[in-house]
Amino acid sequence: MTLEQILTAAPVIPVLVIEDAAHAVPLGRALVAGGLPVLEVTFRTPVASRCIQAMVAEVEGAIVGAGTVLDAAMRQAAADLGCAFAVSPGLIAGEAADGPVPLLPGVATPTELMAGLAAGFSFFKLFPANVAGGVGALKALQGPFPQVRFCPTGGVNAANARDYLALANVVCVGGSWVAPPELVRAGDWERITLFAKEAAALGGER
Repeated sequence: MTLEQILTAAPVIPVLVIEDAAHAVPLGRALVAGGLPVLEVTFRTPVASRCIQAMVAEVEGAIVGAGTVLDAAMRQAAADLGCAFAVSPGLIAGEAADGPVPLLPGVATPTELMAGLAAGFSFFKLFPANVAGGVGALKALQGPFPQVRFCPTGGVNAANARDYLALANVVCVGGSWVAPPELVRAGDWERITLFAKEAAALGGER
């Protein structure tokens, strides 16, 4: 799949920090059942690689990606694990749009955005979205960069996701609110599926 196909598959990409590998498959299935097939599993825990492998192998319909990718080696590791995409909090030195797996790089300033465009990227993660100016910043960037599409992440939640998704240059948003850690620890997959359904319904409002 291309990065565009991945980012347009659902209005919300769950950003997942999974502490227990046993939670990976039921969590993935709960989110997919709720209409959110694109899953970003961050490389922030010791079990992240195992979680990604399990989701890729066992969660039917999931489009699994790796988050918190910080360098070229981690991008390659994401590809080796079978990820459909990778997400970075910033631009990775020396990495271009072409690579072992489609990459969604993070930017927070126009200068970073220009550097990313020069590297061949056209889709970016605005991160941290709320700190980098939020909706106002995205509106301001639309004028000089009409060809760019964003997935704002960082401070995006159920209360403000609609505001982001209403913007012409926003293709989707990333957020962790659909899979709260306390529900994951409790194994409350039904409630997570409910949250996913509510998030997926935001796509019908666009």
